[in-house]
Amino acid sequence: MAAKAGDNPDSLMALATVFCLRNLRKTMCYQGFRNKLCLRSDIFLPSEICDKLVHMYMELVHTDSNFEPEESFLQLFSDPRSTRLTRVQLREDFVRDKDLEAIRKQDLIELHLTYCNSLSSHSLKTLACFRETLVSLCLFGCSHIFYRKGGAPLACNEDSEDEDEESPASRQALETDFTFQGFNRLRLLNLGGLPDEVDTETLLKPLKLLTSLDLSNVQLLGTAFLTQWKDRLAYLVLYNVDLSEELVSTVVQLVNLRHLDISRESRRTSKFKMTRKILTAIVQRLVNLVSFDISGHIMLDNCTVPHFEEAMGRPSTEPCKSSIYPFQELKRPLQFLGLYDTTLCNVTHIPAYKVTGSKSEDQVLNAIEAYTDFRPELAHRAINQLFDIARIQHCTQLLRALQLVIAALKCHKYDKSIQVTGSAALFYLTNTEYRSDQSVRLRREVIQVVLNGMEQYQEVTVQRNCCLTLCNFSIPEELEFQYSRVNQLLLKILEPARQDESIQRIAVHLCNALVCQVDNHHKEAVGKMGFVKTMLNLIQKKLQDRMCDQVMEFSWSALWNITDETPDNCQMFLNCQGMSLFLECLQEFPDKQELHRNMLGLLGNVAEVKALRPQLLTPQFITVFSNLLDSKADGIEVSYNACGVLSHIMFDGPEVWSMEDPQREAVMKKMWDAIQSWDVNSRRNINYRSFEPILRLLPQSISPVSQHWATWALYNLVSVYPAKYCPLLIKEGGINLLERVLELESSQSETKDMARKVMEQCENFKEDPMETNHAQEVNYGQRG
Repeated sequence: MAAKAGDNPDSLMALATVFCLRNLRKTMCYQGFRNKLCLRSDIFLPSEICDKLVHMYMELVHTDSNFEPEESFLQLFSDPRSTRLTRVQLREDFVRDKDLEAIRKQDLIELHLTYCNSLSSHSLKTLACFRETLVSLCLFGCSHIFYRKGGAPLACNEDSEDEDEESPASRQALETDFTFQGFNRLRLLNLGGLPDEVDTETLLKPLKLLTSLDLSNVQLLGTAFLTQWKDRLAYLVLYNVDLSEELVSTVVQLVNLRHLDISRESRRTSKFKMTRKILTAIVQRLVNLVSFDISGHIMLDNCTVPHFEEAMGRPSTEPCKSSIYPFQELKRPLQFLGLYDTTLCNVTHIPAYKVTGSKSEDQVLNAIEAYTDFRPELAHRAINQLFDIARIQHCTQLLRALQLVIAALKCHKYDKSIQVTGSAALFYLTNTEYRSDQSVRLRREVIQVVLNGMEQYQEVTVQRNCCLTLCNFSIPEELEFQYSRVNQLLLKILEPARQDESIQRIAVHLCNALVCQVDNHHKEAVGKMGFVKTMLNLIQKKLQDRMCDQVMEFSWSALWNITDETPDNCQMFLNCQGMSLFLECLQEFPDKQELHRNMLGLLGNVAEVKALRPQLLTPQFITVFSNLLDSKADGIEVSYNACGVLSHIMFDGPEVWSMEDPQREAVMKKMWDAIQSWDVNSRRNINYRSFEPILRLLPQSISPVSQHWATWALYNLVSVYPAKYCPLLIKEGGINLLERVLELESSQSETKDMARKVMEQCENFKEDPMETNHAQEVNYGQRG
């Protein structure tokens, strides 16, 4: 059997790394003085393991809400005699000056800091500690690192609440003492987002041997300084840098360039027009180019071959057939060509193996892949286009699409626009059309990023998208590995007094599905989270609005499910004035059959708990239950459930019946009459996981009518759904109990006749189970 998409297992190294990080004190660490986390003295970890530990630690911090960050985690790597770090990647505001200072003694070869806005110029001084070994350095989006912290001394201001703000007051004075002097091994440098106040030319002057330079979003006062690397530079990124004739003439002198990126975020912000002459000059002079990005530029019409002159046949990557005139000069097809947000992506023949654009699914996926790490503004637009493809057309590269969207949501957990478009795309990429191609592992990854989005954003669109995406999964089975977390998030959504109606409806539906068909310990745990109180609050609000809608009905259904065989939750229902709400709903909505069925199902669960039955034994409640015996709502369901509640109450005997009105005998007569009126072949909107609450009513003489109700219930279920309920009855010892019913003198003749028929039905099923397998196709409703 072929593996499904995304089914590759984690490596043993990855599994072991995650285990150690989740259990630091049990594996490689101990609790030191003042609870400081310390590395055990008998441990030495090589760079392959240390690099992996730091990388996976950052991954867990940003993507797993159950993972508890350690205040001094990087301090574990402070001593190169026991730990060796060579390649470190840190991102977001989580990283502080003291974290970088903790590893200052390490001989780092590669240090990537991305969007680390909590770093100040103190970390520039720490960078100097790595100058003799550092080969690759990224400071992308770390705009605050070039400013001194104001006020207190540097080391004392680590936890300032204001340090993440970008105001001049928090950034204070520009750091002027830092220099790249002595970084003689540095070859790859990313300074994307360098503040305008920093003199780029002066800062870079000491770096004579650069081969890769990224100056995305940097304001360049002059460009001639780039020529100091004209014989060495192979990789140059000038994304969102204003192009000019001067800059282009400088760039074409960098004859060893293999990757050139002069793209922009959008044509709307571009003043420079890309002409055929400029593109031709770049292609002719930079003969080593294998990757070229001109996304977001305004292209003049003279760049493209007229449609009627284009080469015939299928789309081709051969330069000689190129529909873009300047690229006919290429010696070979480019490996990568960025044409996103340009008119050029729509032509037929493009001489490149991988193209970004918006014309096709492949171009859109290439754009998400190329721009996710450092250009979320472009990735957001590309994911939006993928959303349209999945919604309107058909996604042919499902695994790649899902993995790219998941990666974008993980990478930009704090970017609202990515979270909105990404969660919307996931909804369509996980629906029924694509489901059969997805592995358990892949679908779990989707669930985790969806829950991350729900945790991070309380905004309506994100919450709605995430809830709708969860509806594409088998509930509760596929959500069980995150059961507690998803319930907590849904209950949090339902907390506000007035919530968006659509989100409220979806969230209540999910809550209901999550507590249906799960073990009792799950129900008890969710009950302790405030589930019962939350549902009753929703019901109270709907009563105030005099509205019986899906939220009202789902809330009662959820209470029915969560109280099934869980006495603690039944107790909570009573403690939270649930019976008062039951009576109010009954009075306010007398004709709502589904509502009545759900409420009576719930009260059946409460009545099964002996210790709670006295709270139901009041003239008011007994009268209500007795009157509902006559109900024809939802077939026999409301009458059946009301009779079930009364059967359990009657089972406690006449001595607990202290009221004069209604009289016990009169109520029992009404129960007999109701049972006699039911069609034993009625199809049911109910699902029993166990017959135990019914079976306890069989071998007794205290209340013959309760015995009769229980026997009728069994007869109906094994007759209509034998394949489901005959095995269950046999398994739970029901046949022996029915035999005892036949032996009891107090049992009524009608009850004995029905008991025999139940036993015969089970016997017949054992002899020929195939006869009734069609009954398995019934769509059973829920019984708590």
